[in-house]
Amino acid sequence: MAKKKRKATLLGVGLDSDGHKRITTGDNFMLVGGTEATHEQMTEKAIKINEKLKARGKHLEEVSHAEFSDIAQEVGLKPLPAPRKR
Repeated sequence: MAKKKRKATLLGVGLDSDGHKRITTGDNFMLVGGTEATHEQMTEKAIKINEKLKARGKHLEEVSHAEFSDIAQEVGLKPLPAPRKR
């Protein structure tokens, strides 16, 4: 049986709104929602992530979580804080 090829996709969701519906897709990303400014920022980050991946000669599905985290921080995304233990 042939091995399935892995595919990864970035999903960006803008939680603020100005009444417009915005959807932007790329080779490995889909961005929905947000004000014009928020959606523009998400688009910029997704494009920069793709540029960093290309510079490393890799595809999104080929990078580890740690490497993706490094790339995300390089383009200005901030990591979420670790969940608090109850």
